[in-house]
Amino acid sequence: MSNTVFSYSPDQMKQLAQDVLRYARERGASDAAVEINEGFGLGVTVRKGKVETIEQNKDKGIGVTVYLGGERQTRRGNADTSDFSQQALKETVEAAWNIARFTAEDDCAGLPDPDMFEKNPLDLKLHYPWHISAEQAVAIAQRCEAAAFAVDPRVTNSEGASVYAQESHFIAANSRDFMGGYAFSRHSISVSPIAGRGAKMQRDDWYTTSRDPRKLSKPEAVGRYAAERALARLNARSLGTRKCAVLFEAPLAAGLVGTFVQAVSGVSLYRKSSFLLDSLGTQALSNHIQIVEDPHVIGAVGSAPFDDEGCRTFRREVVRDGIVQGYFLSTYSARKLGMKSTGNAGGSHNLTLTSTLTAPTDNFKAMLKKLHTGLLVTELMGEGTNYVTGDYSRGASGFWVENGVIQYPVEEITIAGNMKEMLLQIVAVGADTLRRGTKQTGSILIESMTVAGT
Repeated sequence: MSNTVFSYSPDQMKQLAQDVLRYARERGASDAAVEINEGFGLGVTVRKGKVETIEQNKDKGIGVTVYLGGERQTRRGNADTSDFSQQALKETVEAAWNIARFTAEDDCAGLPDPDMFEKNPLDLKLHYPWHISAEQAVAIAQRCEAAAFAVDPRVTNSEGASVYAQESHFIAANSRDFMGGYAFSRHSISVSPIAGRGAKMQRDDWYTTSRDPRKLSKPEAVGRYAAERALARLNARSLGTRKCAVLFEAPLAAGLVGTFVQAVSGVSLYRKSSFLLDSLGTQALSNHIQIVEDPHVIGAVGSAPFDDEGCRTFRREVVRDGIVQGYFLSTYSARKLGMKSTGNAGGSHNLTLTSTLTAPTDNFKAMLKKLHTGLLVTELMGEGTNYVTGDYSRGASGFWVENGVIQYPVEEITIAGNMKEMLLQIVAVGADTLRRGTKQTGSILIESMTVAGT
């Protein structure tokens, strides 16, 4: 992969997009949209120092959406192909057109209004090539795993260490004069060491990811930290049923943010399958909580100058002092709700949760002090959120804490509560911030939850 370049230039992809749109007009479509993408990548996995997999991918595709109807296009059909020949483009348009003919009418379907498109997209510098060969990637994975084994003789096994490098680019266009696209990348290093032997084995993992390979953590640091996490879990025990404060470690706290996002996203709202229905302008989180969305952070994983429909993205307050200021809407879901798109077709962009109560000194140790006596959760199992009622129940493991000090690891427990109440019971947010995907937060302390042994 060291000298690989994209097979198609941006200009070639733009021409293909124009061809698709022309074929759609000729076929009788009232509107049409197309996305053309191409990508390549390398992935390697080693286990106990030996190579398990080396995978190289090179993919391309064209997705076509055709609309049939009047002022508001009410019938929609989709088709795709990996063949870029002119004949294949015509056949794909024909397939989408035929599907659209037989779909049900929907007065919320159709392209975004013209004033929603981003006509002058920012260059957010989202593409950073990693000129790495398979041999070099294997060596990095081996260094990562070896560092994990070197921490302690009790690290006895491994589920493997992996290195991934991926680069892609795309062009999106539609019949309302929008055309835009850019190249992007995402790279990672990960490892999953196992500590102990027999029935007392414990595993944990850690990873680093970035668009820019120079910003990845050192493989040795990833390996050491993953091993330390696995070792800390040895000799875990269960807990009796109780109510107590629960501290979600930062990587898991990002999942709580994700749960909130899904609850205030358009699909959940217009289907009335959310515990936060009609929450706009209401108190949904503790009054010290702020959530900001900023799609224009240079080089960030969650950055995008426009969403999947070409609508402009913008920085905004999603939550201010615990009060919901905005939803996450695509064009379709916005029309269903009688609102405007928020530029979130495809998901959220660079969300940051903070608290006005957080001090710079509120590191992880300080958050344990704030927890005082309760449960520190470091792993969750299963999908346990009922988005209609907010009821929350997850298998968990972590550590029991007394007087702000970790006492012993715990496992085979369940934590339960109601997400609507949990969001209002956020006592504190740590300064130990971590970004996972498009979400960034510190550890989050919930005032009270039910904890039970399994």
